[in-house]
Amino acid sequence: MSTLPRLNGIIRALESNQHSFSLFAPCEVETAVELQASKYDGIVFEGEHRGWDIKALRDTLQYLMNRGHIAKTGSVAPAVTPFARIPANGVEMNQFLAKQALDLGCYGIVWPHISTVEEAYNAVAACRYPRLKDKPLYEPAGIRGDGPMQAARYWGVTQQEYYERADVWPLAPKGEIFVVLQIEDTMGIANLPDMLKNVPGIGAVLIGEGDLSQELGYPRQTEHKVVLDAMAQIVSICKQHNVIVGHPHVTPANADRVIAEGFRYLMCAAPRSFAILDKVRDLVGRS
Repeated sequence: MSTLPRLNGIIRALESNQHSFSLFAPCEVETAVELQASKYDGIVFEGEHRGWDIKALRDTLQYLMNRGHIAKTGSVAPAVTPFARIPANGVEMNQFLAKQALDLGCYGIVWPHISTVEEAYNAVAACRYPRLKDKPLYEPAGIRGDGPMQAARYWGVTQQEYYERADVWPLAPKGEIFVVLQIEDTMGIANLPDMLKNVPGIGAVLIGEGDLSQELGYPRQTEHKVVLDAMAQIVSICKQHNVIVGHPHVTPANADRVIAEGFRYLMCAAPRSFAILDKVRDLVGRS
């Protein structure tokens, strides 16, 4: 079996009981170049609201790669781990979008608007290769098609090493694929306990506070008590099921509260502003 070190920086931080730091960013070469030497653990390339451009995602992944970092550390683990947010809502069940991003080398997928157990199951299953029913960790039954050549090359591993690691964490302890489900409506909140109880392999739940606030009648009033109460309900459910919960918009104004409430997957800055990142890292004791 492979003796590769942990490759996914988000998982590495969370396994060490630390907070992880990420952000949403456009699929632009310039952005990737700027962020490849930053202190972020990961970056989510945005495909939901900016359009799905698979060639732009491929180019951006290449420019995020830092060969100097590889030479210095002696590890193929990326300095900043790339993820993608796909454009389809959970109800659309578009597995091929996750497949395309993973086949390029992304280490995880952010799934917007997950509202039911069926949608959550589909999201995790789409990030897993199939296996026989009598094999360990069968559920959720994988549906990802086999085409790992680009991903293995991007990870810097052999195809067999890729297969060993291309499963979802924390269900598979050595898995490097991180599945993030966005809960963005009251239906999702109501069904979240059943999702977390019945769908193993969810890496984190990320609150979609913008859409949630819309439905609650307080659009973009993310500090309104009604919105905060709904978010607190999500956090409470995740804690009960020992699942990591993420906040999509950490700022200097809310950082202390967000950390105190138990959020550990933190989306904390605009692409070209590192002040928020530095502040929040200081708050949680990460230099």
